Amino acid sequence: MGVSILPGGDGATFDEPLEMLAACHGRIRKQLATLARLGRHLPEHGHDADARAAARAILRYFDSAALKHHEDEERSVLPRLAQRDLEARALAARIAGEHAELAARWRRLRPLLCGIAAGQRAVMPPRLVAEVAAHYDRHMELEESVLIPLARERLTVEELRTIGEEMAERRGVTVEGARLAPA
Repeated sequence: MGVSILPGGDGATFDEPLEMLAACHGRIRKQLATLARLGRHLPEHGHDADARAAARAILRYFDSAALKHHEDEERSVLPRLAQRDLEARALAARIAGEHAELAARWRRLRPLLCGIAAGQRAVMPPRLVAEVAAHYDRHMELEESVLIPLARERLTVEELRTIGEEMAERRGVTVEGARLAPA
């Protein structure tokens, strides 16, 4: 089955926080693809070593990096945009609402993945997997087609620099002189 949590090569750094947000979407899509493969894998192979490894990788990603991604948006990008105008405030509210909905769906999926990771469960409802993936896909499309372009248009270079520093800090990375890519 093979699992890749953080594919290299996206090249985004904290100097380019909006590109980092977009690159994170690529990693989320890879994790959702692994989730779909896991769902197809389980009926035939059960909670074998590949299934357990895939479940652990998905859990690790969504319990850590995906949460930081939402924090980046909710604590760094959206408040700065919301100060600009009503359109940006409405977008910020919508995205925060979608984050809450995604978190609720994750709470339904997470215990199933924990069971698979522990070798105690070998079933995952295909409908739940499809619902989670569909909600994430729609959400990322909104962010890529509206949020990121709006942020590029309206945020200043200084605001983007500060956002990048905040993102680095959330990940425990010190940015002094040279910029580092996320871990």
